[in-house]
Amino acid sequence: MKARRFLPTPTDALLLLMVVIWAGNYTIVKVTLREIPPLAFNSLRLALASLLFLVSLAVAPAPSHAGQSDAPASGRAGRRWFASARDISTREWAVLAGVGVLGHFIYQLCFMGGLSRTTVSNSSLILGCSPIVVTFLSAAVGHERVNGWHWAGALLSLVGIYLLAGRGAEISQATLTGDALCLAAVVCWSIYTVASRPLLTRHSPMTLTGYSMAFGTLPYVALGMTDLRRLDWGAVSLSAWIALAFSATFALYVAYLIWYTSVQRVGNVRTSVFSNLLPLLSMAVAAVWLGERFTPAALGGAAAIVGGVALTRMGRPAETGQPPEE
Repeated sequence: MKARRFLPTPTDALLLLMVVIWAGNYTIVKVTLREIPPLAFNSLRLALASLLFLVSLAVAPAPSHAGQSDAPASGRAGRRWFASARDISTREWAVLAGVGVLGHFIYQLCFMGGLSRTTVSNSSLILGCSPIVVTFLSAAVGHERVNGWHWAGALLSLVGIYLLAGRGAEISQATLTGDALCLAAVVCWSIYTVASRPLLTRHSPMTLTGYSMAFGTLPYVALGMTDLRRLDWGAVSLSAWIALAFSATFALYVAYLIWYTSVQRVGNVRTSVFSNLLPLLSMAVAAVWLGERFTPAALGGAAAIVGGVALTRMGRPAETGQPPEE
């Protein structure tokens, strides 16, 4: 079994697809924001993604961790949705609300605000710390047996981020606010990931993500209501609406499902380190489409990131209650 540990698994393939989606989403969002203000844009895509999750829960509840559906297999779709909701305890509803506000409302505000107020180098390096924070929190709360291989993988991938995109990073008064917001986004996302993990022992990734996103969307839409009222809906091009729908469907609905399916199957640490492939993929796309060349340092950074992802596979399987993917 150990000899097969480095072979790709279905979860690895899904995580790679997630990274591809998120890498392409950066460009999509940047172009769409020329026509739709940030708060209005995020309010609309969060609302659309939440609607997709709730409809999915109503029509075809995803199987739970134990292999059982979240609701009875028979009966009307609406009844199946409410059966799923009744399976959630009062305490679990409170957790879903808390992680939803933290991971979808506050995180989105910090993430978008941080990117617009700091440099690409600074944001890449700060956001690249996410796997380390997730690893630390997972070890602190006892969710996973985090060993030296996990730590080495997370640190090596961070070194790769620095070589690839972070060598121009610097602390300055001009970027301090953006840097702080990016750091806050890392903390929010890490807590969201780790705090949600216990719910996956009883509920499916669809249930967890759908309800938590709905809770986070409500305050975000309330905050963005002013921009939504001011938006000249008729002036927005068809391509911008298609881009918004694509971002909501794939970057939020599909990618978040993949994220929590992976957290359930292989744990927080192995899942989070895949996010550091984002700058590598972005630079690879630039090399193909724009003819940009990789410098020796960038090549070394790419190797370090891939090596970091591989090293996390050397640790013991996550204690998820499921057989490890080998």
